[in-house]
Amino acid sequence: MSVRAPAVALIPRLRLHAGDDIAIGPGKADLLRLIGETGSIAAAGRAMGMSYKRAWLLVGVMNKAFAEPLVTVSRGGNQRGGAELTATGQKVLAAYNRLLETLGRNREVARIAALLSPAAKPKSARRTARAKRSG
Repeated sequence: MSVRAPAVALIPRLRLHAGDDIAIGPGKADLLRLIGETGSIAAAGRAMGMSYKRAWLLVGVMNKAFAEPLVTVSRGGNQRGGAELTATGQKVLAAYNRLLETLGRNREVARIAALLSPAAKPKSARRTARAKRSG
């Protein structure tokens, strides 16, 4: 059976659960990436439009879910504190990203995308198509 090119891009959003908690998912992966880039939980949270408290809560859930912490912090003071990804955090983030890439290339995802309704297109694409027909 051949798989036709999908009319709509199907984007997998993967969440990996550990017990009742989401150990890692799209938002937590973004938070990890930003902590790695900024060296700060607060700055990473701000960049994502979330409070410092919420960012800390998500880091706590991730650190608890894995055998070793994904993020470590150093206290403030005169030198200002900071946060960094541990080696485990870097491995988890890299593995999660590879898993998403693999899933995105999976033939089954393409098969599902080929079966989507045209109504599944983003609203902006539907407006553009409607404007072309009426214009």
